[in-house]
Amino acid sequence: MYVGVDYYPEHWPVERWETDAALMQKAGFNVVRMAEFAWVNLEPEEGTFEFGWLDRILSILVKRGIRAILGTPTAVMPAWVARKYPETLAEEKTGQRTVWGVRKNNCFTSGTYRLLSERITRAMAEHFAHTPNVIGWQTDNEFGGPFCFCDSCRADFQDWLKRKYRTLDALNKALGTHFWGHLYKDWAEIQLPVDDKSHNPSLCLDHRRYHSWLNVRFQRDQVRILRRLCPKQFVTHNFMGFAMDVIYFDLAEDLDHVSWDNYPVWGVPTIPIGASAQADLMRGLKKKNFWIMEQTAGPGGWSTFGRNPRPGEIRKVSYQQMAHGSDAQIWFRWRSCTAGREQYWHGLLGHDGRPLRRYREAARYASELHKLEKELQGTTVKADVAIVFDYDSFWAFQIQPSYELRNNYIQAIHRFYDALFRAGVGADFVKTTDDLSKYRVVLAPHLYVLPDAVARNLNDYVAKGGILVTDCRTGVKTETSLCHDRTLPGLLSKMLGITIEEYEQVPADAPYAVVGRKDIDGQFTAFRYADWLTPKGAEALAGYTAWHMKDFAAATRHAFGKGLGYYVGTILKEDGFYDTLMADVLGRAKVRPALAPPEGVEVSVRQGEGRKLLFLINHTEEVKTVAVPRGKRELLSGKITGPALELGRYDVAVLRLR
Repeated sequence: MYVGVDYYPEHWPVERWETDAALMQKAGFNVVRMAEFAWVNLEPEEGTFEFGWLDRILSILVKRGIRAILGTPTAVMPAWVARKYPETLAEEKTGQRTVWGVRKNNCFTSGTYRLLSERITRAMAEHFAHTPNVIGWQTDNEFGGPFCFCDSCRADFQDWLKRKYRTLDALNKALGTHFWGHLYKDWAEIQLPVDDKSHNPSLCLDHRRYHSWLNVRFQRDQVRILRRLCPKQFVTHNFMGFAMDVIYFDLAEDLDHVSWDNYPVWGVPTIPIGASAQADLMRGLKKKNFWIMEQTAGPGGWSTFGRNPRPGEIRKVSYQQMAHGSDAQIWFRWRSCTAGREQYWHGLLGHDGRPLRRYREAARYASELHKLEKELQGTTVKADVAIVFDYDSFWAFQIQPSYELRNNYIQAIHRFYDALFRAGVGADFVKTTDDLSKYRVVLAPHLYVLPDAVARNLNDYVAKGGILVTDCRTGVKTETSLCHDRTLPGLLSKMLGITIEEYEQVPADAPYAVVGRKDIDGQFTAFRYADWLTPKGAEALAGYTAWHMKDFAAATRHAFGKGLGYYVGTILKEDGFYDTLMADVLGRAKVRPALAPPEGVEVSVRQGEGRKLLFLINHTEEVKTVAVPRGKRELLSGKITGPALELGRYDVAVLRLR
């Protein structure tokens, strides 16, 4: 188990390095990440490498028992690269090259940039392969942008499409180019879509996939070098949760484990359910535990800054990630920088470099982590519920949102995930092609792009005894973003026991009243969107009261084979609907939480190797009393539990259940 900070020795006088290392050791830190933005320090002139400064800080750290992860520094090209090789800079939609001076401004198809990136990666790998305290590598930094619209990218996109479709006839058919007379007669006629809201939506979707592939290929070039030269050091990358420019399942394939950057402290304090959901996605990318490579350490911001983490909050958000499968916590950053765009992205230490409250809180967490280390090793989160996470559907909604009123794929995920969170039930995130058989419940909200093979997999899952929950706008599109020529929900109709012949956007000033039936009790409000949903064997769990909607269901449940298919044909404003629905689903699936948490308390379980650890995290500023199993050891205090446990504001508890 690792705990530490992101450290930038190049920002500080050499005389300070010993002081920093001593303070890190005193805090109980055992790892740092370095050098991901230091290309110009490592290669100040083309082909001239200077690694002595990094050797020096590594030798200081190793004496303090501190190991290091080095970043391949290709997220920020040196000025000499942009000056000597202007073609390495990304081109904007206007045709103008990006002005050098920010970060992430390279063209991913530039052969020059790819060669320069491989050269600095190779030079670093050769030099640090046998440095005793270098344990791993982070590729680049936060892959995603930029999108580039240069001639090289256009030609490369054309080649990518040629490899995918092989013939122009196949491409024209798949992309529906007969519309508006946009048939292609030559591969060279294909342009990069500069406007997702007006260009062919099928071409736009392929362009998103292509851009993701470019990022994956760029990383793969580096990983090959690192694997060959540094076989004993791991390779990871710092992902960004629900950032959606790259298919993270693909980006994760070449890595030993996933890391991600977690910044949940913004605005008015709230329950950071989003941080839990994103952690579960990160764990799902490789079906294994992950690292936090950047963790909230203070107020964040570039031109302006946000609020300060309140006492206990730094520790609390770190435990939240541990509870969801994190095996390392690295705070961003060690010390607030006095120069540059991120002067206001504060670290554990302020600009003055003094070890104050935030430092002490991080040190407390480090001490507790070392205390828990043996208990945590070999444990992970094991879930009975899966959530299908589909980048194609996210992108297709961005290109054609269908309904205008805040249609958001991530919000659709959260409507169901948040209900699980409130119930104290964990979840895995899976891709559409994953094996679903080990899960009792699968949630597939807003599965807008639904290839036939995926639909058949979902049908088969339910027929064999699974419980599927899906909702509106599911099954609308083919894999090439054409509308299916079937009555919705297409191949899922028989399994769900419904048909949808019509649908509508619900005006903001004219929502529908919905009344629960059967096992869904209560009155609710349907807004944004509504399917005119006709049960064909399914039970109606909720219906509309408007005169023209009384014959249609708002939500249904249908027995199919050995399983059940649920469908929600609208968006309900009240959380209570989703809580009630999930209670019915989980009850029928016999999925039970470790305990029922009070509002504002998060429950998560890590287990493995004969151990089962229950995490309780109070996300509120109020004291919470939690009913817990008797006779269990609380590992932080060493006390044995009675019938209830009291959690102070932002407090945590870790119970060993077995």
